Amino acid sequence: MSTQPTRATAAVGPGQLDPRRWLGLGVVLIAAFMLLIDISIVNVAIPSIQRDLHASYSQVQWVLAGYQLAFAVVLITGGRLGDIFGRKRLFLIGVTGFTLASALCGAAQNPAMLVGSRFLQGLMGALLFPQVLSIIQVTFPPRERGTALGLFGAAIGLATISGPLAGGLLIQGNLLGLDWRPIFLVNLPIGVLAIVAATVLLRESSAEDAPRLDPVGVVLATAALLALVYPLVEGRDLGWPAWIFVLLAASVPLFALFALYERYKTRKDNSPLLVLGLFRERAFVSGLLLSAVFFSGIAAFFLTFSLFLQIGLGFTALHAGLTTIPFSLGTAVASAASTRIAPRLGRRILSLGCLLLVAGMGGVILTVSHYGTALRSWQLLPALLVCGIGLGLVIAPLVNVILAGISGRNAGSASGALTTIQQVGGAIGVAIIGVIFFGLLSSEANPTVDQVAPQLRAGLATAGLPAPAIDQVEAGFRVCFHDRASAKDPASNPVSCQRLQSQAQGQGQGGQAQVQQVGQVIPAAAVAARKQDFVSSVERTLWYEVAVYTLSFLLVFLLPTVRGHQLQRDGGPAAG
Repeated sequence: MSTQPTRATAAVGPGQLDPRRWLGLGVVLIAAFMLLIDISIVNVAIPSIQRDLHASYSQVQWVLAGYQLAFAVVLITGGRLGDIFGRKRLFLIGVTGFTLASALCGAAQNPAMLVGSRFLQGLMGALLFPQVLSIIQVTFPPRERGTALGLFGAAIGLATISGPLAGGLLIQGNLLGLDWRPIFLVNLPIGVLAIVAATVLLRESSAEDAPRLDPVGVVLATAALLALVYPLVEGRDLGWPAWIFVLLAASVPLFALFALYERYKTRKDNSPLLVLGLFRERAFVSGLLLSAVFFSGIAAFFLTFSLFLQIGLGFTALHAGLTTIPFSLGTAVASAASTRIAPRLGRRILSLGCLLLVAGMGGVILTVSHYGTALRSWQLLPALLVCGIGLGLVIAPLVNVILAGISGRNAGSASGALTTIQQVGGAIGVAIIGVIFFGLLSSEANPTVDQVAPQLRAGLATAGLPAPAIDQVEAGFRVCFHDRASAKDPASNPVSCQRLQSQAQGQGQGGQAQVQQVGQVIPAAAVAARKQDFVSSVERTLWYEVAVYTLSFLLVFLLPTVRGHQLQRDGGPAAG
């Protein structure tokens, strides 16, 4: 994405309006929709993927975080590649690569293949996405650009709403017995359509004086981010060895080395990956902090919430998708309304959105706490709707509010950097929430067993087991449940659980009927314990969300005051 002067190369001469520009807009919006829906649709599929591929908790975190990291570190470079080599060309490369990566995701035979394919999806998405806004910028005159950007916003809203529902329907339908795989394979016909249509309908364009590439900067930024995120995601599964903390500490000098190199790159040819002069802009520094903190809560919430609904409460993927519809609907409606509200409220619209998110997340906590394992979807509707409205009031105007306080010469670079930071913040949030949530599942296991022990003992007594046998089974159940809650793969069957099964079968002095009755009591207690463990853990984990959006609310006050007329730009934010 660029604000550089543009040269057009097509049958239509430079300076002339492309008569097929609205058809071309439809093409880029189809591709953008495919990319955006792939983010929300995956959230619903995480438990199904985990169960089918026997993925560990850290591996399912990488399904989300790996995509976001790859997207983040290549995003600015993707925009520059389009400026240099042609936006249509990079758009086609991005769509083709994203489609092929989707096929690899759908064909994944193990977690490593899926994580690698998602990483490739992120790389290709980073080549594709910048071209969408750049093509709109150079194809439409100012008088039409607002309408085109409005349609782009509508595509974002539609993807947000339809993602969870489409994912739930595809998984519930189990097309051709493929379980979760159609959520990726559905991209194939969409991608092929976009490739063919783009080849025919899009004009080529490039920047006359585009900045040079900064591959060294990309490598250093990637290394620093991986050194930060990898220990957070993998630490729990690996038992927190010393080298994990060494790697985490190494991210500091790596970020410092990146900053030094960017300073050198600026002096050399003035084309760094990150314009360090932006850090002299108050709006950029405060906006950077706000974006990183705010977006660390979004992906983290949906990862936790999807696991809670499906693994914890036993909802189907479709049921979970329908449960989150109020959140998506609120986001879409508020995003559309924010374009009219933002000019009147300025930066206060961000404060309002953050406060609604704090209230909404607090409402989710209270709802989960009140209803516990008997929770129903409709009981979450008010709180999730408030969350969605809050998110919509922030996401749509966020970049514009920040850019309004940045000098015009740096607006393009700042926009690209802020979009990148949003993705980085999301990846870091997924890593942090994993440490909190999965750690709580393990630490809350024993208190949970204490709560279900009376139910277990009563059931075993009804089955006719004597007191010593009941004590033995309860002790075995306690060890089994803790081991399963602490396991890397939640679908695994630890040795302690196999031993418990043998114990249960050996208690059948009363005959086969007693063995069957004991065999029903233990699984029922395990289901009750699992539900209670997830309820207790998610209730505490969601305080992270409250803290994130409270801090975001406070960070809004660091932004310069924005007047309404500064947000009424017919071209929208400059692209970086």
